[in-house]
Amino acid sequence: MKKILIINGHPDKESFSFALSEAYKIGAKKSNAEIKEINIRELNFNPNLEFGYRKRTELEPDLLDAQDKLKWADHIVWVYPIWWSSVPAMMKGFLDRILLPGFAFKKRENALLSDKCLTGKSARIICTMDQPTWFYKFVYKSPSHNAMKKGTLHYIGVKKVRITAIGPIRLSTEEFRAKWLKKVEKLGQLNK
Repeated sequence: MKKILIINGHPDKESFSFALSEAYKIGAKKSNAEIKEINIRELNFNPNLEFGYRKRTELEPDLLDAQDKLKWADHIVWVYPIWWSSVPAMMKGFLDRILLPGFAFKKRENALLSDKCLTGKSARIICTMDQPTWFYKFVYKSPSHNAMKKGTLHYIGVKKVRITAIGPIRLSTEEFRAKWLKKVEKLGQLNK
């Protein structure tokens, strides 16, 4: 049985991102996967990594729980909107605070490279945007995709990362959204 963690990075619980998370969960339940969730908006934590890695800041209980869920998961599903070619601020703070040395990676002494601590996992990024996905890819060169896939997930050891980009959301029709909810439910059912 696959262990799936769904992480929602949208601050608005009435957003399409929350509908997408629910669709994925419905599909995953059909496959009898074990599911845990993190809705970042519901966590109580300071999003600022106040001292960088120079000085340790104690993790709040919600972040300790999030780390346990990340360790537990075989497959991590990230759902969020792309704002200003990046992730929402609270999601960035979440990443900064939990993906720490000793947990997500280990620095090598006298070396620039680090050892990856969260290996053996796969991930799916489901992101929305207010522009056509082709425009984001070819004009902007997909900065958020690169940051999450390569700069974050590959860096900590999550090698197999698939991306589902959905857009434009602004001015989209009910039919467009319904089609995507069905596609994302199918992804959940396939545990992809």
